Amino acid sequence: MATLPPLPGTSGRRDWRTAFDAVRRLMADADDTTQVFRIMRALNVGNAPQNYARLIATEEGGRIAYERVELAQRFSDPAFVASFAPGTVGAAYRQFLESTGYSADGLVEVSKLEGDPEWVDHPYTWMGRRIRDTHDIWHVLTGYQADEPMGEAALVAFSFAQVGGLGWALIGTAAALKSLNVARNTLFAKAVWEGYRHGRAAQWLQGEDYLTLMHEPIDAARARLGIREPVLYRRAQRELGPAMADFLKARKEGAALAA
Repeated sequence: MATLPPLPGTSGRRDWRTAFDAVRRLMADADDTTQVFRIMRALNVGNAPQNYARLIATEEGGRIAYERVELAQRFSDPAFVASFAPGTVGAAYRQFLESTGYSADGLVEVSKLEGDPEWVDHPYTWMGRRIRDTHDIWHVLTGYQADEPMGEAALVAFSFAQVGGLGWALIGTAAALKSLNVARNTLFAKAVWEGYRHGRAAQWLQGEDYLTLMHEPIDAARARLGIREPVLYRRAQRELGPAMADFLKARKEGAALAA
């Protein structure tokens, strides 16, 4: 695989102090999504060039990179989202948006950090946005729920296996370790590890043409991409659900009182 030069104007150094501060804040408040992007910026040094090189080395990747579609813009278009036939990846994504209240442009807004080079007009920053903008599609494909800490942690581990980046690894590890204290068993951590293993086993999802993938029947897409059923995650959901719900409720009530 080709080795590409770094993004001009970047130091190439990881900022561990910022990363540990951000992960501490994220573990205290799982809804503070901004901290995820602080961690990514601090630790995922060189990640976009590596993934861009991998993309353009694939059969379709050169065309995808040349066209440089901004997926957030397409996923934020109501007509585009409404166009998918029942049973497709796109229809499942539409249901995801309706059930969670999330949106592609909302994720874009949360990801904006002061001084972030993500908005520079460069192929690497486009690749970084592409990884960000496919995050919720990966929730749909993998079955990891987006509005719960365990689902996010499992997908973070899946993402680390897929695209690398120490930021993903730090978040997944921190969440798994915290779960040992909260849940008093290893089921949460096992679900996170399963996410990593499934990410390693699956096809490289960043090489997909998402405008085509969204129209593919979801079961067929999962089979073609080698995305496995999250058995341990489902078990952990069943067995840890009440305990995790009580923990999250108590934490939110505590935060409200503190405010």
